[in-house]
Amino acid sequence: MTGPATGLVTGPILADSALSGGVPESAFATGSLESLVCVPVLLPLLAAGVKLAIGGRLRRLQSVISLVTLGISLAVSVVLMIAADSRGPLVTELGGWPSPIGICLVADRLSTLVLVVSSAVTFCVMVYSVVNAYDEQEHDAPMAIFHPAFLVMVAGVADAFLSGDLFNLFVAFELLLSGSYVLLTFGGTESRIRAGATYTLMALASSMLFLIALAITYGATGTLSMAQLAERFATLPEQVKLLVELTLLLAFAIKAAIFPMSAWLPDSYPTAPAPATAVFAGLLTKVGVYSIIRLEALLFPGGPVSTLLMWVALATMLAGVLGAVAQTDMKRMLSFTLVSHIGYMVFGVALSTVAGLAGAVFYVVHHITVQTSLFLVTGMVERRTGTTSVTRLGGLMRASPLIAVLFFVPAMNLSGIPPMSGFLGKLMLVQAGLAAGGWLPVTLVAAGLVTSLLTLYAVAKTWGKAFWRAPRPARVGEVVESEEHTGEDPTVTTTTLPVALPVSVAALVALGLSFTVLAGPLSALAQRAAAELMAREPYISAVLERRP
Repeated sequence: MTGPATGLVTGPILADSALSGGVPESAFATGSLESLVCVPVLLPLLAAGVKLAIGGRLRRLQSVISLVTLGISLAVSVVLMIAADSRGPLVTELGGWPSPIGICLVADRLSTLVLVVSSAVTFCVMVYSVVNAYDEQEHDAPMAIFHPAFLVMVAGVADAFLSGDLFNLFVAFELLLSGSYVLLTFGGTESRIRAGATYTLMALASSMLFLIALAITYGATGTLSMAQLAERFATLPEQVKLLVELTLLLAFAIKAAIFPMSAWLPDSYPTAPAPATAVFAGLLTKVGVYSIIRLEALLFPGGPVSTLLMWVALATMLAGVLGAVAQTDMKRMLSFTLVSHIGYMVFGVALSTVAGLAGAVFYVVHHITVQTSLFLVTGMVERRTGTTSVTRLGGLMRASPLIAVLFFVPAMNLSGIPPMSGFLGKLMLVQAGLAAGGWLPVTLVAAGLVTSLLTLYAVAKTWGKAFWRAPRPARVGEVVESEEHTGEDPTVTTTTLPVALPVSVAALVALGLSFTVLAGPLSALAQRAAAELMAREPYISAVLERRP
């Protein structure tokens, strides 16, 4: 395993070497690059406005605009990632107001890495949506708002990743919430409205806590710029710092579905359309995790809550995976594994080391692609059979071998089977936990191994019942009512799927597998991102214009 794992078993990285890139700074024009930072946020918003103006007409044009917009955003994100890795953080000041007076967008190694992966994922999900002809299945659904709502959500996710200001981060959360609520309730069925109401109530509770934290922070420091806060928090009384940190952590924990604030997720995500569920599972919870990483590394490094975060990570891992084992529905099983594996990321953050943060960053990138792939495949299963209940499925390996393979590969990746990226990400976290020492990190390492085994059991049981066992009676062409919501969301089964539909899913599966082949460079980039986060000074200097 020397090839894929190159760079995984490394010692502490020196700050100067960790922050050095492989592309000469002269290869990029500074001004033009910094002007690109706002493109992943503004371009989807502009496209959403154009598509709303088009309305329900010209549906092909709607699809073309969405795909071109997301394709451009992906290309720009790749350019920003290369530039940020070679020359340090890129900063754009919105409206021409200098930071910290104005709002700025900051593209550093961490934000651009997750932005590239999220852009690739949303592009594949949009291809899936277009090919699936979802607008033709939902005759009563206002399809004219599906694409704009999706793009608004994408803009909110990008804004959250790039935000250099806490209030702008709050705005980003509200932006992605507005788009995600439309997608979650798309079609207006009773089950989706009920799930959307639960989702919105939890989001509003999180937003209220976030606003309270913002008020306390501004009252105590006079700024909401994260670069300035990184300096000014050091001068505050410990009680005030702890109050702000805990309030922000609670707000972000709700969004990240960290136990015990995770009960809303398994009841909300499975009711949404397959493309929406996939992008929710892959991205929205990671926005909360990303915010926690930024909070703990930049604003409260080495804070007193690390022990609390470890206990929370332990509870999240075990509670989520035990829930997954007990499920008989594919969507709910995946929703519980989603909760469980958030615990791995929180564990990496709680270690407060470069190795721990690098493991968390690597695992975030891995989990975004794998979880999205699994939910998209589950959507294909539902369209093929009319159900996702494993008690009513069987024989899909014979009937749809491609779907079976597309589910099996990311399922094994999620479980951490060597040498896949899921195994490598867990290996990085295990190494970081053992290096940290102490009984609690070692306990977390053991819990992570148990969680991985139980995840394997849950997905293997699901795959065995749905794909491997004897086939159930065919119901092709029937209108099948949802087992959990009788009378809601009828699905017409079909023997054939559009050829490009599994292709879009296969592209995501291949992306997840590519992280194994590129594990050396990817883990090295994660290490550099973690070192930059822990150093803090490159971020602060770039925003406050104190570059050497």
